[in-house]
Amino acid sequence: MSFQHHQSCMEACVLCMQECDRCFNACVSEPDAAEMAECIRLDRECAQLCWITIAFVSQGSKLMNDLCRRCANACEACAAECGKYDKEHCRRCAEACQQCMKECRLMASTAIV
Repeated sequence: MSFQHHQSCMEACVLCMQECDRCFNACVSEPDAAEMAECIRLDRECAQLCWITIAFVSQGSKLMNDLCRRCANACEACAAECGKYDKEHCRRCAEACQQCMKECRLMASTAIV
């Protein structure tokens, strides 16, 4: 696994974490926040998994393969949920999650266990 693969994955995770945090904060301020509970929950969980994934990938941990797979799954779920809403912050979050999902799946498929 090359340094560039690690770097691309970590950069996608950073952007995803930032957009998930932004989306979370915007969603809780929406008038219909109660209806967006699942989006809010997934924003938080995805951001937290991205943070942990960055740490494991940067360390070259033997556990990064499984963690990247789990992060990709969280990103996929978050992107799908955010995609249900016609809000700019949700659109940006969904896009970042989709990119992170791709990078994490690439890492998961090529990382050494």
